[in-house]
Amino acid sequence: MRRTVQLLAGIALLGGCRGEQLPTATTASLQSQAAANESFGADVNKDLATLRQVTAPFQQFERATAAGWSAQITKCMTDPGGTGGMGFHYGKTGLINGTASVETPQLLLYEPEKNGRLRLVAVEYIIPYSFHSRSAAPPRLFNQDFQKVDSFGLWGLHAWVWKENPSGMFAAWNPTVNCDNTTAVASMSH
Repeated sequence: MRRTVQLLAGIALLGGCRGEQLPTATTASLQSQAAANESFGADVNKDLATLRQVTAPFQQFERATAAGWSAQITKCMTDPGGTGGMGFHYGKTGLINGTASVETPQLLLYEPEKNGRLRLVAVEYIIPYSFHSRSAAPPRLFNQDFQKVDSFGLWGLHAWVWKENPSGMFAAWNPTVNCDNTTAVASMSH
């Protein structure tokens, strides 16, 4: 765990070197999540640290859109069954090509805040059924199977690397994410 916390501290320090500061709440949440991640194993923890490093600049929504994650794929998503939310999905459409790589998630998930800003909370990797048949064995990343998302015709895998998820790092819904601060809401199961 100490190594994971050190990696997270290093990421925060790198952000500081570029004049960026991760919010204290984000840093504390990541440290708490790092403790929970110990059960994933060294390889997965290393991949999660890499994912945090490559997505850290996208804490600022403007940087994400400038880097190509500018297509709003969904409104702010909440589950009518009460399992939580996901937020807005913004995609880099050129990455939706049937492959999945730790360093290049197809979607960035943002939760709307009271001040009108969007807070990066997670990423989602997606592979449409047109590239990987629904009847095939699920794709894998982080030693996790992708889940079928029939409503969108694709395989999906979430990674809640920027907001702790009590349901688990790779769960689809996060009970601590909501869409209370926007009227652009899509209530649907995923």
